[in-house]
Amino acid sequence: MSAPTSPADLVILGGGSGGYAAAFRASELGLNVVLIEKDKVGGTCLHRGCIPTKALLHAGEVADLARDGEQFGVKTSLAGIDMDGVNAYKDGVIAKLYKGLQGLVKARKITYVEGEGRLTSPTTVEVNGQSYEGKHILLATGSYARSLPGLDVDGTKVITSDHALNLDRVPASAIILGGGVIGCEFASAWKSFGVDVTIVEALPHLVPLEDESASKLLERAFRRRKIAFELGSRFSGVQHTENGVKVSLENGKEIEAELLLVAVGRGPVSQGLGYEEAGVKMDRGYVLVDQYCQTSVPTISAVGDLIPTLQLAHVGFGEGILVAERVAGLEPAPIDYAGVPRITYSDPEVASVGLTEAQAKERYGEVKTLTYDLAGNGRSQILKTTGAVKLIQAPDGPVVGIHMVGSRVGELIAEAQLIYNWEAEADDVASLIHPHPTQSEALGEAHLALAGKPLHVHG
Repeated sequence: MSAPTSPADLVILGGGSGGYAAAFRASELGLNVVLIEKDKVGGTCLHRGCIPTKALLHAGEVADLARDGEQFGVKTSLAGIDMDGVNAYKDGVIAKLYKGLQGLVKARKITYVEGEGRLTSPTTVEVNGQSYEGKHILLATGSYARSLPGLDVDGTKVITSDHALNLDRVPASAIILGGGVIGCEFASAWKSFGVDVTIVEALPHLVPLEDESASKLLERAFRRRKIAFELGSRFSGVQHTENGVKVSLENGKEIEAELLLVAVGRGPVSQGLGYEEAGVKMDRGYVLVDQYCQTSVPTISAVGDLIPTLQLAHVGFGEGILVAERVAGLEPAPIDYAGVPRITYSDPEVASVGLTEAQAKERYGEVKTLTYDLAGNGRSQILKTTGAVKLIQAPDGPVVGIHMVGSRVGELIAEAQLIYNWEAEADDVASLIHPHPTQSEALGEAHLALAGKPLHVHG
């Protein structure tokens, strides 16, 4: 396809969550858009991240239900996990969404270019030897699964999440290096599939970015599920053994397993793409931006995992839309990153929005907290899940943090997001009637208790 003769309004490098959201919004606003992607539109989230991992976790939930039917008076048993079947289910979900996305690119009349692009000036990107000029350039080249210095990923015994999503067998045992979101999600899914799992985390808690109380509840649940973890333990090396790996920790401990999953976070894809040469300021591979996602070069913006904001698909969407609107001449508001919901889809789930107790204390000095135990919630009893809703309130002010642990609480965080982002006070929420019996009542009752009107709470 020959390049447009006049410059496009927006040339986007990268078709993941941030890039395609910007493309869709910009074309909706009447801009002429070129979208460049080296692999498949949808990026990490659709093909190697959110979607496949959650499908794996759902398959794990189905396995657990089959295994544990007896506790609901239903005689079921788990005959086994057919990894080919699990992968076919997962790939079917991806294929459907991918097809839909490709259809949208066509329908929006976006010039789609397949190939590896490189920034060649503040207003041009080169792909397959052809130059595309844009009045504005958006960098959205995403992230890759990081490893540690000296830790070689071979794709068979030492793997990243990319490999883990395409395993053709259920390993007997696995060590997971990293107890963040990705590590905890794989630990949960694999345990459901019958894998003997050990998590190794250098920090003192699992999901260390969450409120400490949420981390402790997840740790308690993982202990009950017999998921082993070594906290405050640094990795020092790995050796290949005849049937797997032997991992050694700095504290002298050694753990053996069939494979090692390296889940130490994701790093920005920015090397050798011409960013620095074009004058874009960077730090440790990340592109630096202002609150409007603009780089140090006025014609260049950047979004998603490439910039040092929360590495979440929905953050990429939000940033992409913000850039499209700014380039189109609208005046979008900057994103309040504390107001973005965060979910770990393990069993139990961990979901939060706003500040942790530690962050709130730092900002406000003294804060009021309230914890509502899911033991008092009818629906949670029916589902046989345990956990809690924790609220953090600014002194005589709004609720500034909501932290939940329990099965399916990720579905409750949307209401919590409104409470935080609309600066609601406990009374505002307490006067709203939540439907019974739902888990959403736990959020309602927590606010009732915070407002001094406890219902099913032992005060």
